Amino acid sequence: MKARKRKTNRSNAMRQTIANIHSRNSRVEADKAWETSWTRRLLIAVTTYVLASLLLVWISAPQPFLAALVPTLGYVLSTLTLRFAKQRWLESGKRKL
Repeated sequence: MKARKRKTNRSNAMRQTIANIHSRNSRVEADKAWETSWTRRLLIAVTTYVLASLLLVWISAPQPFLAALVPTLGYVLSTLTLRFAKQRWLESGKRKL
């Protein structure tokens, strides 16, 4: 009787562990989807442009709205090139999954 109870407890613990792993995987997948989404990139780009514009207007820089495009485009380009660099790095065998 005790052996059966221990087996049931172990089985329940394994089920709970598996459920926890599935839950964690779902959260990780959602986080990854957000990190790579164009919505996130666009929000960061717009925020960067607005803040850079405000700063450049505040310091009376010439053509602040045009100049604010520099950091914004730099961010957007970095998100594009970093994905390419990451893919090349993974394919080069530096990182095995």
